[in-house]
Amino acid sequence: MTTPLADRFGRVATDLRVSLTDRCNLRCNYCMPAEGLDWLPTEQTLTDDEIVRLITIGVKRLGIREVRFTGGEPLLRRGLVDIVSRTHALGVETSLTTNALGLSRTAQALADAGLDRINASIDSVRPETFATITRRDRLKDVVAGLEAAKAAGLGPIKLNAVLLRGTNDDQAAELLRWSIEHGYELRFIEQMPLDAQHDWSRAAMVTADEIFDQLSAEFALTPHGEPRGSAPAELFDVDGGPATVGIIASVTRPFCGDCDRVRLTADGQVRNCLFAREESDLRAALRSGATDGEIAERWVIAMLGKRAGHGIDDVTFLQPDRPMSAIGG
Repeated sequence: MTTPLADRFGRVATDLRVSLTDRCNLRCNYCMPAEGLDWLPTEQTLTDDEIVRLITIGVKRLGIREVRFTGGEPLLRRGLVDIVSRTHALGVETSLTTNALGLSRTAQALADAGLDRINASIDSVRPETFATITRRDRLKDVVAGLEAAKAAGLGPIKLNAVLLRGTNDDQAAELLRWSIEHGYELRFIEQMPLDAQHDWSRAAMVTADEIFDQLSAEFALTPHGEPRGSAPAELFDVDGGPATVGIIASVTRPFCGDCDRVRLTADGQVRNCLFAREESDLRAALRSGATDGEIAERWVIAMLGKRAGHGIDDVTFLQPDRPMSAIGG
């Protein structure tokens, strides 16, 4: 018998996002400073066995049906393939959010371990723009990683792109053409206030409406027929299909009312919302000898505190202390 991870507003979390590390090998300028961040000490991060134990509790006791591994950059986690294999054995859908660096070396091993699909970040297909945003000249490696993932059968491969005003905000159509040509599914995401520098501003953000208008100047976009459900992206058929493009209006048209996600950080904290300012410590429970039932009870209680929405439009909104790289998407 399972106890659902329900909140006070009737939402039930069935999609678990597991951050495997806060470290990253890119330095995207909308995420972290050029010098990087102070990474979590190794002793504070969960071990492979601790991660698998918490996932198992989530699946067997709390109704988790999907597990997505995130970071930082999850490919930097040495035990990734084994963690994926052990999670796959639980009978849940497994996916990975990655910047695709190093994926050319690991895609087949991940597929063999049971990984179902990947989401990858790519904000430009122009080498110079990519290098400006990420502070690394690694576009060729990202493209090679995506090709390896496709060859390994890790599809559908979804790409996530953030448009930055004055940097790549003129490249939406170019990104979509490239994605369709290579058989990838593109999603544009409004930039969210999750940067380590706390430099985000609504005025500088490229909105979903702007993205739609820019794409519509070159493509015929019509609403996709399938129900959206809890998916964050609003999908559109491109020139009648079958290709689609998604726009995730996290800020201007939030979809909090349909959220089915819960997050576990690399140091074992439950976050019931991406923008939560409170966390619940499962690592301490693990390391103090708590039973699976006791840990599950803590997790259920943590979900009860989930707010109705992220509150970005509220005058009292405060950006989370943790940046995106330390939370996991």
